[in-house]
Amino acid sequence: MASDISRAQIILERPKLIEHGDLSCNIALILSKKLNKAPKEIAQEIINLIPADDIFKKIDMAGAGFLNFYLSQHSQYQIISKVIDKNKNYGKNTNGANRKIQIEFVSANPTGPLHVGHGRGAAIGDCLARLHEFSGWEVTREFYYNDAGAQIDNLTKSVSARCKNINPDDPTFPKDGYQGEYISDVANAYLKKSKVENNGVTIQSNGNISDNESIKSFAINYLRREQDEDLKAFKTSFDVYSLESSFYTKGKVKGIVEILKDEGHTYEKDGALWLKTTTFGENISH
Repeated sequence: MASDISRAQIILERPKLIEHGDLSCNIALILSKKLNKAPKEIAQEIINLIPADDIFKKIDMAGAGFLNFYLSQHSQYQIISKVIDKNKNYGKNTNGANRKIQIEFVSANPTGPLHVGHGRGAAIGDCLARLHEFSGWEVTREFYYNDAGAQIDNLTKSVSARCKNINPDDPTFPKDGYQGEYISDVANAYLKKSKVENNGVTIQSNGNISDNESIKSFAINYLRREQDEDLKAFKTSFDVYSLESSFYTKGKVKGIVEILKDEGHTYEKDGALWLKTTTFGENISH
């Protein structure tokens, strides 16, 4: 008689207020129009039809016809027994059906130590990854490094200045440079021709204060190692480390630009190439 009702319309949920029970259901309101009966009348009929057992302490009707279910102590104790019995596997399921999901988190710029905000991102991202794995997803954790661009240039200039004994209070120190004491640590390690080992890659300084490429490479890897050690101490690991610089060295950025040009999504003005965002409503074939 009410077979055309969608299961999505029937909601079984935890009430916002604990005095409304452990579970609440709107089924009587959904059936009301189909059965041409008042919701309260339907709710009472449902209550009368539910056999007595030790699962519920009581079931009552509230508001316009909501059903409120109050679990008995016996049924609550059963839940505790299941949790203890299944131990770390309690709640584990296969809802993800081995579908793939990639979660990118933390992704701090390699220009300084991690801060509290990065710790928050690490906690949230790692929890999301663990929950998805627990629910049957195939999870890939990614850390994306912005190791190219103006901020990396500023890092290089900052370390270079410290190598030359130029401090942040000196007027010749880079205007947008990084002033933290950790820059001095990087500079001292560079001058000592130290080695930095991180994720199977070893970078050694040549100590040359005029070699900006060497300073940049050493500084980035020194700070990456510091960040990774902090994350390991935080018990957070990653499957993939993606470097922004790799998209340039592998020609991927240039390739995307060429695709956008070929598709008519760019235009030239004032000697520069601009993105024509007004065309984004059209289909892009790539």
